Amino acid sequence: MPQIPTLTLNDGTWFPELGLGTYNLRGEEGIAATVAAIETGYRLLDTAVNYENEREIGEAVRRSGLARDELLVTSKIPGRHHGREEAVASIEASLRTLDLERIDLQLIHWPNPSVGKYVDTWRGMIEARERGLVRSIGVSNFTEAMLTELIDETGVTPAVNQVELHPYFPQGALRAFHAEHGIRTESWSPLARRSELLTEQVLIELAEIHAVTPTQVVLRWHVELGSTPIPKSADPERQRENADVFGFSLTDEQVAAVSALERGRLWGADPDTHEEM
Repeated sequence: MPQIPTLTLNDGTWFPELGLGTYNLRGEEGIAATVAAIETGYRLLDTAVNYENEREIGEAVRRSGLARDELLVTSKIPGRHHGREEAVASIEASLRTLDLERIDLQLIHWPNPSVGKYVDTWRGMIEARERGLVRSIGVSNFTEAMLTELIDETGVTPAVNQVELHPYFPQGALRAFHAEHGIRTESWSPLARRSELLTEQVLIELAEIHAVTPTQVVLRWHVELGSTPIPKSADPERQRENADVFGFSLTDEQVAAVSALERGRLWGADPDTHEEM
């Protein structure tokens, strides 16, 4: 069973260096896939209101048989729930759906700047943390300017910022900002889904050098960058492969070679303009 290391967030809580994305894992098959991942060694489970599978993730936590403190469940507040009171109500609703006593990491899913409520939403999340509804609070898809506004307005720095990050979009400037402010970077779509990434020659060559797969090279690249990737898979064998990236390392030159694949965002989801409700 792969051992996934953990680190400490800026609020003093533990956080795995790799987790499970659960988008589209629904129904009994979704529950079974999540339980299989937990049995493989995953301890970070990433869901969201808009994934419509919080019930399944909560059920998988219960079926796993592990003590609650051994698992970290993330959920996200959707755009339609922005606002201080709305954020608290959204978290309370997520807890009912998950049927858990707390959410370990609560994120704002998208900043939705035209709505102009992400600071108020953040204040609601701070309140929820003070009430013990959530353990850690963070954001998703926030820019440097948005993060700075949250910090300046509230004095509370997000523990995590989950963003699009893969070799085609390494997010160097944002990662440097995160490191400066003690914010953990988390990578969504770490394998650049629906792209030709895994057929890139540099990844094939590095996979041969390290006797691993191109997928493992990419996930190890995330680890080397200091970001937590959350690959999604319902297949137990693929889950094991994805988690088994802590037995080798990439040199600085190899990391740079993968980062040289940079071409920009793949799906046009610029946080300054893209919005999801």
